[in-house]
Amino acid sequence: MLEKNIYRKLLSHAFDIPVSVTYWDNRFEVYGVGEPVIKVRLKRKLPLQELTDQPTLVLGEAYMDGDIQIEGSIQELVASAYRQSESFLTKSSFLKYLPKMSHSERASQRDIKSHYDIGNDFYRLWLDETMTYSCAYYRSDDDSLKEAQLNKDRYILQKLATNPGKELLDIGSGWGTLLFMAAEEFDLHATGITLSQEQYDYTKQQIESRHLQNKVTVLLEDYRELKGNFDYITSVGMFEHVGKENLGLYFKKVQELLTPEGRALIHGITGQHMGAGVDPFISKYIFPGGYIPNIAENLKHIMDANLQFTDIEPLRFHYQKTLETWYQNYLRVEQQVIEKYGERFDRMWSLYLQACAASFEVGNIDVVQYLLVKTTDKSILPRTRGYMYQTNK
Repeated sequence: MLEKNIYRKLLSHAFDIPVSVTYWDNRFEVYGVGEPVIKVRLKRKLPLQELTDQPTLVLGEAYMDGDIQIEGSIQELVASAYRQSESFLTKSSFLKYLPKMSHSERASQRDIKSHYDIGNDFYRLWLDETMTYSCAYYRSDDDSLKEAQLNKDRYILQKLATNPGKELLDIGSGWGTLLFMAAEEFDLHATGITLSQEQYDYTKQQIESRHLQNKVTVLLEDYRELKGNFDYITSVGMFEHVGKENLGLYFKKVQELLTPEGRALIHGITGQHMGAGVDPFISKYIFPGGYIPNIAENLKHIMDANLQFTDIEPLRFHYQKTLETWYQNYLRVEQQVIEKYGERFDRMWSLYLQACAASFEVGNIDVVQYLLVKTTDKSILPRTRGYMYQTNK
């Protein structure tokens, strides 16, 4: 009875929509006023101390194991919890969680492999044909996912005001789509680096099939080891992987690799307020070693690196729509995922995609593009933003 009372206290302030909870003894309660929008079944008792200390991890694992069943939208349920300031599930509950993590070159390679080297076949199931795994850019709500991903790469290159024949570096180049666009549409010499063998192999194959051997190079290399100078640097969804202790080093490396007149466009998930920090569920199961900085952290590191920001643009609603589209794609192939990877893996990814969409929906996290220059007197950009919206398409 005492346990049930504690659950009631926790759940009575957890959501801002009516939610019904059926407990392990088949008794149920409705929290909130009105007809339940979401129905939750707890098939067993969860450890209360752990539940309050690391709620996302405990609830995530219980969902993966089938000990929690949810009828209705997980995205709506998670968004509701984030909107409810008194919820034990809000970000303040786990911002304290910051495990000691190594971000040595060997550890970083291991972390990247654990996520991106699940296999190209898995990502090919629900990404678009460009194999782009980062926030898309929707010029129109009617854009397809592929169109929006190409929009994003084109927008990044437009922001840099690139000139033909120059050298571009993409730190964390993924499956290479930005590299190919830089060479084919913007006539740049493009170099990409990745720690993922799967991404490296795919990019190499695409370079050959597109006959870009003289324009595009991909390296299986850590950003800390890279030498040279580049006119432009892009980095999309990368700094989230470098670790809190390496953010300063990362931006200093960007500064070091730029020519005196060089420009960089850094695109990544960023907290607007305290930031998302490290979520224990995502850290354990999805992105080991990941850390989401807040915008103040990044700006301090940018200034400490003697870089100057000339434009900052938040794009969180674009990432919300991207994740919602990925999830709809995922639903269409879910049975294939279950057959190949198992039900626990499937529930993990389903939960991850929907919970992330909820986080962007409510502004718990954001994604921000930082346009940076090395020296303001030598890197001249147009006075207004109009040039960013003129495309080479």
